[in-house]
Amino acid sequence: MRGRTAILLVGPGLILAGLLLWWWSRPPPPPVVSYRAVDFSELTGWERDDLARALPPLLRSCRRLARWPAGRPLGGDGVAGTAGDWQAVCQAAGQLPNGDAGAARGFFEGRFRPVAVRFAGRAEGLFTGYYEPSLRGSRTRGGAYQVPLHGLPQDLIRVNLGEFSDGLKGRRIVGRLDGGRLRPYPARAGIVDGGLGGKAPVVVYVDDPVDAFFLQIQGSGRVTLAEGGEIRLGYAGRNGRPYFAIGRELIKRRVLTAETVSMQSIRRWLADNPEQAATVMNLNRSYVFFRELTGEGPLGALGVALTPGRSLAVDRRLIPMAVPIWLQATRPAATAGRPDRPLRRLLLAQDTGGAIRGGVRGDVFWGHGAEAAAIAGRMKHPGRWFLLLPKPLVDRL
Repeated sequence: MRGRTAILLVGPGLILAGLLLWWWSRPPPPPVVSYRAVDFSELTGWERDDLARALPPLLRSCRRLARWPAGRPLGGDGVAGTAGDWQAVCQAAGQLPNGDAGAARGFFEGRFRPVAVRFAGRAEGLFTGYYEPSLRGSRTRGGAYQVPLHGLPQDLIRVNLGEFSDGLKGRRIVGRLDGGRLRPYPARAGIVDGGLGGKAPVVVYVDDPVDAFFLQIQGSGRVTLAEGGEIRLGYAGRNGRPYFAIGRELIKRRVLTAETVSMQSIRRWLADNPEQAATVMNLNRSYVFFRELTGEGPLGALGVALTPGRSLAVDRRLIPMAVPIWLQATRPAATAGRPDRPLRRLLLAQDTGGAIRGGVRGDVFWGHGAEAAAIAGRMKHPGRWFLLLPKPLVDRL
């Protein structure tokens, strides 16, 4: 739910009244996503991709699906079926030799069929990038380390409205109790100013509020500790407020343009204008909470480790999770000023994001390090995509 305040009153009758009010004032349903089965020959660059590189992330998706009930849908509007519909292709994928490009190609072309996607009648959409940033921090507050990164608050309540009404399936709200009422959780400005009231643990303190802000946008990252060592942070939850891209405000102020806005140019403006930085960052009312990760990472919304250059964030309301997606787009060169490069690649839908809204809208995960940051921060390119679905599912379209 975006841009709307919801209050649920505790008590069966009042809850129902609150739900009815929300139902009548709800935003209109999203435009329809439509599908059309096509041949692999319609996929530009398909014959040149090393499909063996797509198998490890596919197997991660498959291992996740294996833990789901067979009848659980993959999401979207049901076009990708249920976890049980993927058992056969997942078993076949697990039997392929590692790194064998020919075997991988035979598997995908033999088991799948591409499906072109249109959203509100449009086949083309916007594709951006994200990465795993590095920060400097400490377990204890002191010196340069004054900016807290919080864990999930004890008083944060997440409500699945679908449990109250079938008509609200897929809709959730976040809040906290106040005098017997469930009210919206504080926005970013309130949290930064101490609005958590000691209810949220501090995972680590970092030395730069701008770094902390962009870590929340990326959703995961690494922190090099002053005490020695490094920790990895992953997404734990958010305050339920709508995401706002502050680049829009800087364009409105005419300090940036649609052509020059990027993560890098926004960071430069914030660094050059510290007296205005906090106010502008607080325009994004969304606030992300973190947890410390052990083992592989970063983790996407599907619950599997993301693969650089092969994992994709999608709008899970419209696009099913875990599925392979063929992307036809371009992406920036790692060095600014050099020409864009074609991006024709098979990826896996394994994550979501607050800014990822629409049936042809994706965010490519580029990994960790300076090159990943350089590409992700400047990526805002048009493109189109195709779902790869098991042939029995395509026959149902």
